[in-house]
Amino acid sequence: MNENSKIVQGEIRQENKMGTMPIPKLLLSMSLPIIISMLVQAFYNIVDSIFVAQIDPDGKAFTAVSLAFPVQNLMIAVGAGTGVGINALLSRSLGEKNFEKANKVANTGIYLAIFSYIAFLLFGIFFVDDFAKLQTNDPEIAKYCVEYLRVICILSIGIFMQITMERLLQATGKAFLSMVVQLAGAVFNLIFDPILIFGLFGFPKLGIAGAALATVLGQIVSMTLGIVINIRCNQEIKIKPIHYRLDRKTVGGIYGIGVPSILLMSIGTVMTLCMNQILITSAASVAVFGAYFKLQSFFIMPVTGLNNGMVPIVAYNYGAKNKKRILSTIRLSIVIACGIMLFGMLIFQIFPLQLLQMFNASEEMIAIGIPAMRIISLHYIFAGVCIIFLSVFQALGKSIYSLFVSMGRQLVVLVPVAWIFANCFGLWAVWWAFPLAEIASLLLSVLFMIRVYKKYIKPLSLKKQS
Repeated sequence: MNENSKIVQGEIRQENKMGTMPIPKLLLSMSLPIIISMLVQAFYNIVDSIFVAQIDPDGKAFTAVSLAFPVQNLMIAVGAGTGVGINALLSRSLGEKNFEKANKVANTGIYLAIFSYIAFLLFGIFFVDDFAKLQTNDPEIAKYCVEYLRVICILSIGIFMQITMERLLQATGKAFLSMVVQLAGAVFNLIFDPILIFGLFGFPKLGIAGAALATVLGQIVSMTLGIVINIRCNQEIKIKPIHYRLDRKTVGGIYGIGVPSILLMSIGTVMTLCMNQILITSAASVAVFGAYFKLQSFFIMPVTGLNNGMVPIVAYNYGAKNKKRILSTIRLSIVIACGIMLFGMLIFQIFPLQLLQMFNASEEMIAIGIPAMRIISLHYIFAGVCIIFLSVFQALGKSIYSLFVSMGRQLVVLVPVAWIFANCFGLWAVWWAFPLAEIASLLLSVLFMIRVYKKYIKPLSLKKQS
């Protein structure tokens, strides 16, 4: 049996799994490994923040990391947004049995990861100081911010290649191997974070730079493992960038789906920058906002993992024109996502004090944070449905709808309402902007989902018959 035969057989197995396996079992097999790996990543994010909060007694290092978060979020937006395009286009190509196109998508995605890295490398070399000065007037916080971000940006090749390698595995149905890739880096981070921050076991004490270094080295570990696994185990695609080179049409196809996703996730960066400026008069409020974002990842990341498992299933069956499997996947995903978010809301409502104490919170931070956590988490009631609908839009190549919803939520409602509340009632009222913005997001998401169903999903049964 020659190599091509093996590849063809791999493609047929992939079709059978994505096109015929019962939806509950398929969604579980696709999502659970990613959810587990993202839970570990969320756990690392929280532990990392706990260690950083111990660097100085005034909490300035933790505040600096909170101010640096928008740049990290932008990296994730570029990498994951491009990954959405790769994932959806590759899965759809496999569903259409266009295997040559699938190979072009995979190898073009590797080029795009390298280009993304170069952009942030330049930012890390030339613009980090200016960014820190724009965020704060405190020289010590600015110093911490520069020290952290410079390492994160200059060595960011790991995050972009890691995300790309994970998406290639997810798109071909190898969610377990994708979990292995992410877990490897997360475990490395958990081990070396305290070692490099505090100088344990003979390693130098690097402080906040050690936190950054542990992060990027973990990403590079995942990147390396991801490359090896894709080359050796992912027989549905051929990883040969030099052979396939950069394909303009494929770049357009990836970014046609990916750019709205990048903008969608980048809106979070703009929102965070704006919220930090609204809250900057109270360092404790900025710290509370930063702590909330670290904690919410423990619930948002599992839903993101669910989405990552759902997107290739929806995209594949859209390519195969199987309406029933698309709708079954969407319904089940909504139930699971809402369950996770409801659990998250209950945790924030019942244990806000205990959550804040993990970050060495001052009395002022606790006084601000307890009502803030309870108010913000109210929007989780609606968030599960919105998150799934946004991912459906992306899977079907209609990411522009996701972009409109996110812009409406974060820039049209959340930030302006937060600014108005801060100026009219005080900082305590800012947190109410979150549930109000999520209600607006839900209404807009439902309207777009009705349109997508009528225009793109409902006609599939007729196309199947013809």
